[in-house]
Amino acid sequence: MAYDYLIVGAGPAGIFTALQLLRRGSGKSILMLEKGQPLGRRRCPKGTVGRCVNCRPYCHITTGFAGAGAFSDGKLSLSHEVGGQFPDLVGAARCQDLIDYTDKIYLEFGADTRVEGLVEDERIKRIRRRAIQAGLKLVDCPIRHMGTEKAQEIYGAIEKHLTAGGVEIRYGANCVDLLLENSRCVGVVAEKPDGTGREEIKAGAVVVATGRRGADWLEKICQEHGIAHQPGTVDIGVRVEVRNEVMEEINDALYEGKFVGYPSPFRDKVRTFCQNPGGFVSQENYDDDLAVVNGHSYKDLKSENTNLSILSSHNFNTPFNQPIAYAQKVGELTNMLANGHILVQRFGDILDGKRTWDKELLRANVRPTLKDAVAGDITAAMPYRAMTNIIAFIQAMELVVPGFASPETLLYSPELKFYSNRVRMDENLITNIKGFYSLGDSSGWTRGLMMASAMGVLLGDRLADAE
Repeated sequence: MAYDYLIVGAGPAGIFTALQLLRRGSGKSILMLEKGQPLGRRRCPKGTVGRCVNCRPYCHITTGFAGAGAFSDGKLSLSHEVGGQFPDLVGAARCQDLIDYTDKIYLEFGADTRVEGLVEDERIKRIRRRAIQAGLKLVDCPIRHMGTEKAQEIYGAIEKHLTAGGVEIRYGANCVDLLLENSRCVGVVAEKPDGTGREEIKAGAVVVATGRRGADWLEKICQEHGIAHQPGTVDIGVRVEVRNEVMEEINDALYEGKFVGYPSPFRDKVRTFCQNPGGFVSQENYDDDLAVVNGHSYKDLKSENTNLSILSSHNFNTPFNQPIAYAQKVGELTNMLANGHILVQRFGDILDGKRTWDKELLRANVRPTLKDAVAGDITAAMPYRAMTNIIAFIQAMELVVPGFASPETLLYSPELKFYSNRVRMDENLITNIKGFYSLGDSSGWTRGLMMASAMGVLLGDRLADAE
């Protein structure tokens, strides 16, 4: 059966492409292929058994309708300055217009009307002044926080809206290849949901929006089919956890403080990302059993700690062109040390050149919210350059947030961001392969829920205009 539009991946980018087509009154047929399950059937057993059990054939936290966004903290960054290089592609003004439009859609489906960090008061000025003194930049970015549980409600409402509008969503359908004829993408090859083999599905336009989880697969597809792309930045870092009291001023004034620095001696870009006041550190599993750390924040359920990631950006030059594989190797080595789990280490122990022991965590002020994290030595797996950047950045943050570089501050590893394969396209999202579009974090142009959603809106508009 042939469709007008075939969307691979039901994450925010793919969802908002289909949603915008419906809002524009498109009468064309739309099929979404999703490797995972509907939102109502996504279940992580860790809440019951108390540990990650490496679900097969995929992790329910990263795979399924709404992608990893359904189990994230649900923060929508409302500034074009945060969320990737999409503004470089379409222009800052156009990008901001798309964000504002997309934000209204989230509000229509029930997002909280409150926006954090919107007004610059004396507290924010103090924080900014200290950041400048520390050689860091405080990035202004209003945040609309949905919360993990509310995000699931919102995406659940969108899921029902899409199916009611005639969008066919096929779950358990893993896309394995593209179909090309005369340099035009005419469909995909996908595994059948019932496990009886593979099928070819034809379409007038194919949209690949497979998120960070699908970034490695998309890179291979680009190489096999001559889709123009280039290696981009890869982020390697840690997730930091401190007591709420340490982050109280930033939590109250900004909810999420976004800081950027270029510490000596390498001058690489290092930044904070995904801050979760009263949140919980979590584990996500990617293909090949790669366990990475993340953070969640709920509207009602709160912990005594705040967690956030610190990411060190790395750009590679010729002849090396496999940044995703490089980051994966770092993660695999860390997982090996932790026997398939996440490593946790106290900052003071890193500076002292010793590993952390479980008994030391039990008597500390900062208790790990990721209960099955394994105490050990992060530095035994983290590249020297990345570790040097992270230590220098944490010490700079101490000048902004006293207590941030406490000996008891916890660092979890690995925190990796797989969006390094950047598909080449123009401002209309046209690639060198006719009928093929690439969106969201897997395209290398966006990072996070809002920017990926906005990119989907733009493609929905472009496709509707062409009808």
